Amino acid sequence: MPPPRRKPRPSRPAQLELAPRTWGGRRKGAGRKPSGRQVGVRHRPREGFAAKLAVHVTLRFRPDIGNLRGERQYKAIHRALCDARARGRRDLRAIHYSVQATHLHLLVEAERTAALSRGMQGLIIRLAKRLNATRGRRGRVFADRFHARLLRTPREVWHCLAYVLNNARHHAAQEHATYPRAWLDPCSSAAFFDGWRGVAGARPPPPDGPVWPARLWLLTTGWRRHGLVSVGEVPAPPANW
Repeated sequence: MPPPRRKPRPSRPAQLELAPRTWGGRRKGAGRKPSGRQVGVRHRPREGFAAKLAVHVTLRFRPDIGNLRGERQYKAIHRALCDARARGRRDLRAIHYSVQATHLHLLVEAERTAALSRGMQGLIIRLAKRLNATRGRRGRVFADRFHARLLRTPREVWHCLAYVLNNARHHAAQEHATYPRAWLDPCSSAAFFDGWRGVAGARPPPPDGPVWPARLWLLTTGWRRHGLVSVGEVPAPPANW
């Protein structure tokens, strides 16, 4: 009787030599390239607050959106602000605004840090949809994150009011140009401000308008300790800007 046949032993798989990685990791020239702006808003936690506070917010837009003071762009921003007010949110209230060629200034009342973030997120979505519609485009609208500066004193609020509402004069001065003495920027809420020196008859914001009447003491009474704001003032940027 022939001996039983043994099954052949399986061959051992050959061990492959691992080549060193040639991609990824830290190296010179890697990563996202600069967007063209010299200084952006750093991606770090925002300063928190737990009580109602005045906040100066700045939103910068991409160049391909066009001049924000153009008729179509400004109407889109104005409508987005009106939509935000129509929603009836009370934890974030836009009190004043100023639209410049590439950016938007807002002076808001916010209940706390989370309310500021939620409210700005909703406003940013409305702004993006309406501005994209004016250009027949899709995609990003903003150049970077919104910048928020907390205002805690009457002096800070006074300076912010002058800077936001007279911001067009500030930029004109940089181009060695001027506006007439009693001129109010039509791309802002300057017509609703009752603290001008040299202008009478300011009207309150309409119920369906883009801004709310102020409620916070700093924005109604506190800033007046430092006097009225001159309508012809050319403001300097806030400290630590």
